[in-house]
Amino acid sequence: MTAPIRVLVCDDQMLIRTGLVTIIDAQPDMEVVGECGDGGSAVELAGTLRPDVVVMDVRMPVLDGIEATRRLAGAGVQHPVKVLVVTTFNLDEYVYEALRAGASGFLLKDAPPSQLLHGIRTVASGAALLDPEVTRRLVGRFATRIRPVEPAPDDIPLTPRELEVLRLIADGLSNSEIAAALVISQETVKTFVSRILTKLNLRDRVQAVIYAYRHGLAV
Repeated sequence: MTAPIRVLVCDDQMLIRTGLVTIIDAQPDMEVVGECGDGGSAVELAGTLRPDVVVMDVRMPVLDGIEATRRLAGAGVQHPVKVLVVTTFNLDEYVYEALRAGASGFLLKDAPPSQLLHGIRTVASGAALLDPEVTRRLVGRFATRIRPVEPAPDDIPLTPRELEVLRLIADGLSNSEIAAALVISQETVKTFVSRILTKLNLRDRVQAVIYAYRHGLAV
């Protein structure tokens, strides 16, 4: 048997936090190893409890969820922790800042429990959780912040087909949409995505979108 996914829940509203803990702990493949009500405590507990995933709220006292995420999963963190941001605030700015801080996913609190659990499993597996429509909105609103600050390298290590897939990822297409556009199977798309991330040393699709815009590979 594989070890259960170790989850730390951080939310300043006790009723919501208790609900999250109850839902997560009821899963045979998950274990809530701790809970807290502010970002500062989340950073401290993550250092001692070593969770696989931190379910993080955004607006909290002491230290907000964005800064806590940056300290747990941001660039330069020696032992980064995967963070799934779950909040009531459906604002593009929060999504953008959370992902910039290093979050692996973003969900709203009114999402059904099944979506939360899927999100935790997805993030724990090393993948990113970002709805394609959210990606489109983010790119549309914040593309000027990330395009292009670096020229595309002459020796970019991608095949023409991989470049094509990368551009479609940057357009916010899901795997199924990319498969339909290129008339290939979803499994083949997954293989292309995995190769792209490996070759460019990127963590997930979100970083792939930013890479494409930074290097002028997307329009």
